[in-house]
Amino acid sequence: MDDTWLVAGLGNPGPGYAAHRHNVGQMALDVLAERIGARFSRHKSNTLLAEGRLGPGQPKLVLAKPLSFMNLSGGPVSSAARFFGLDADRVVVLHDELDIPFDTVRLKVGGGHGGHNGLRDIQSALGTADFARVRIGIGRPPGRQDPADYVLSPFSKAERETLPSLLADAADATEDLVREGLLAAQQRWHAPRG
Repeated sequence: MDDTWLVAGLGNPGPGYAAHRHNVGQMALDVLAERIGARFSRHKSNTLLAEGRLGPGQPKLVLAKPLSFMNLSGGPVSSAARFFGLDADRVVVLHDELDIPFDTVRLKVGGGHGGHNGLRDIQSALGTADFARVRIGIGRPPGRQDPADYVLSPFSKAERETLPSLLADAADATEDLVREGLLAAQQRWHAPRG
């Protein structure tokens, strides 16, 4: 199991939430599932789960979408990690990030939750903050809009045009992280892009 990674995409369940900014982690997970030719099915860890390898002899990805609401992501993520015998250092969480500009991807391991309730619950359930995060920038809300309303709203028309490339970047960054490690992936994704 030493080449297996649990990759959790955060969001809220059901079609009513599917296009919201808060669900961008699950959208990126769909891109990864398509790339590895995996289909999601219900799993006893209260997730939709898909499994596959990045290629012959490449790491195995267990892709998980919690079926709970965002604020309760920890139970399903920790349950899936236990089921596959994976420690927190083999968990990657894809999530929306207000503090990063839209169309930007950043990677880190550990640190605080920054007010993100999904991350807070995962930290609590895993008993550690030392898991990898692929932070998918959605930017700050315009004007005085409440961040809670902003994350539960769909992307703007202009953002929707760029969204496929952002999701592809998030999937690429996840693959880099798993294949090459955090430092190499950060050097690629945190460098100025021109």
